[in-house]
Amino acid sequence: MAQWLYRIVPSRPGMVIAPTPEEERIVGEHFRYLVSLRDAGVLILAGRTQEHPGTFGITIFDADDEQAARAVLDGDPAVAAGVFTATLHPYAVAVARDGLVG
Repeated sequence: MAQWLYRIVPSRPGMVIAPTPEEERIVGEHFRYLVSLRDAGVLILAGRTQEHPGTFGITIFDADDEQAARAVLDGDPAVAAGVFTATLHPYAVAVARDGLVG
């Protein structure tokens, strides 16, 4: 199993500090999607930077190959809806706190 990272950035400047109701709804779906990946044992970690402007998020996860990794990225409701743009990268955790990586 390989590790992958996808990096997301808001498609609309200002979305993080002043989201529309629709963006808020979709970001809620995004969060629930990440929780479902965690519960399925796929997600390693996810989060975002806390600055604005310039914020971005990362999701680090396990997938068998690039096709499976792309399916995880494409399954993210906020990416699919265009609220976030995303890039996919092969990744390898080199050092982690005990228990973070299996």
